[in-house]
Amino acid sequence: MNSVFLPWGIAAIATAGVITRPFKWPEAVWAVAGALLLVLLGLLPMHLAIEAIGKGTDVYLFLFGMMLLSEVGRREGLFDWVAVLAVNHARSSPRRLFVLIYLVGVVITAFLSNDATAVVLTPAVFAAAKKAKTPPLPLLFICAFVANAASFVLPISNPANIVLYGNHTPALGAWMLRFTLPSLLSIVATYVMLRWTQRDALAGICESNLEAVELSSSGRIALAGIAVTAGVLLTVSAYDIALGLPTAILGTLTALMVLILERKSPLPMIREISWSVLPLVAALFVMVEMLDHTGVITTLATILRQATEHNEVATAGWAGAFIAFGSNLMNNLPAGLIASSTVMQAHSPERVIDALLIGVDLGPNLSITGSLATILWLNAIRREGEDVSFMKFLKVGVLVMVPALVLALGARILTG
Repeated sequence: MNSVFLPWGIAAIATAGVITRPFKWPEAVWAVAGALLLVLLGLLPMHLAIEAIGKGTDVYLFLFGMMLLSEVGRREGLFDWVAVLAVNHARSSPRRLFVLIYLVGVVITAFLSNDATAVVLTPAVFAAAKKAKTPPLPLLFICAFVANAASFVLPISNPANIVLYGNHTPALGAWMLRFTLPSLLSIVATYVMLRWTQRDALAGICESNLEAVELSSSGRIALAGIAVTAGVLLTVSAYDIALGLPTAILGTLTALMVLILERKSPLPMIREISWSVLPLVAALFVMVEMLDHTGVITTLATILRQATEHNEVATAGWAGAFIAFGSNLMNNLPAGLIASSTVMQAHSPERVIDALLIGVDLGPNLSITGSLATILWLNAIRREGEDVSFMKFLKVGVLVMVPALVLALGARILTG
């Protein structure tokens, strides 16, 4: 009895800790504590836990590279430079500034990933809001919501896409054929609903005609590093190469070039990186391994296979919706891992797999703990002195996520 219910109890407590952050302790504390308990109590063999942590190597490398690029950009004034450009192009209109930032967020998410939007764009948006003297939260919300809404434009738009499909990621042409319409509907619906929820805060005028900021040589290196990274990720994705190592290498090279140019120690930069994200991700991989070890995934695969044989269209619909809401209870990265293992065992058709992917990617717009990108976003805004409670995000998320999910799932399922 304990071998079945005790692991679930520990996982539930750890998840609740991540969501509610008692004592305002970092999310990683609760996730890691839950993973350690599973091993220390003998509920998950040590070798399986180590194997599970190893499965996340590509994700760790990807996040490391993105966090380095973001820190270099922040330190070298890149975000202030971008902020001045955005504010001046908005021409005293917070609503126009909202549109500009949303479009930039779509592009960054599509070509650099949703995690990059959370890590790289958020500081620039905060700087723009500060210079425009407009409330920052409506603009910061863009970074969180567009990061998930646009995260299935391309395979590289979300690491969870690669996780779910594994070595069977569709070719770029097939991907575009299957996901262009759902992505477009997701992006437009998210914009409309988010803009509507923030309409009062975006009223009035903001600053404009700011004095231009000259980008330093180091800032130009940071900008070039981000641009090159985007190009490389798109290229390696086309050849089905893991994204983590190229991202880590490019992030490290960019940081080294700046440090050598300025003859500075790397220690201050290293100290500013949000390292707690990495053990959080590792702990999530361990939690998923526990589900596999206790036979949960095998049961899910049986249910999914039988339901698909009975009615494929209906199964795609409820499976996509179920995992969309479920991702908010466990985070979409482990949800993607569970879905990947489940569809492999169930030999699911592409319609069902694609519906699950849309749920994994878009569903986390409901809550602050739904995706790794949103947790990274939270870390970024906390560094700037802002914070958003679970309930405050949920009140916006339920209005923004549900219409986008219905439209995106419907478009993919009904087009066959």
